[in-house]
Amino acid sequence: MHILLVEDDPVLAEGISQMLREHGMLVDVARNGKDACFISQEQKISVMILDIGLPDMDGFDVLHHIRKIQRNNFPVLMLTARDAIMDRVKGFEMGADDYLVKPFSTLELVARLKALVRRSSPASVGIRLGLLHLDSQTKRAAVDGQVIDLSAREWTILEYLLKNENRVVSKQQIIDAILLHDGDISLNAIEVYVSRIRLKLNNAKVMIRTIRGFGYMLEEEK
Repeated sequence: MHILLVEDDPVLAEGISQMLREHGMLVDVARNGKDACFISQEQKISVMILDIGLPDMDGFDVLHHIRKIQRNNFPVLMLTARDAIMDRVKGFEMGADDYLVKPFSTLELVARLKALVRRSSPASVGIRLGLLHLDSQTKRAAVDGQVIDLSAREWTILEYLLKNENRVVSKQQIIDAILLHDGDISLNAIEVYVSRIRLKLNNAKVMIRTIRGFGYMLEEEK
């Protein structure tokens, strides 16, 4: 997930960037509207986090530029200290997708970003690796054509690992993915679910490796 954070406060920008990177996101930072417009034109952006109060042009001008001039349709989350209803209405009317008022919860920001990306992404028919096939529409998993029984949490974890094939993901990243659909879950519980999934992937020609001290990585068996 590639985030463009448009924030002129260097301390706040660094804090948000570090937090998002800890959740596995790629973050570019623009300190003014001109840089934001340039980066959004040159880079493939998943979501823009846009502050309204910028030094050269305000967030509404940036939003107008990327929507009306650049014709970019990636999601935009307005992040600002302004909580007036008319500011929110103006932002939505100009093409903003979400609005979060400072101060904010870290988990809420991460969840909102992931929800924006999920809603803006085209529905995937299925994901394949080795002999494993996940159908995202029917929520069914199969190994070599044989359906395997997965609980809702097992499905979410396996889908997340598969979408991050050959990448190390931490237990916390997996928890964040589950929290979009489910309630609280502990780090120890993740270990239990991963163990169950491994048993069900027997003969799937894929493996979930434990990267000690970092997390897990799903890859195809060679």
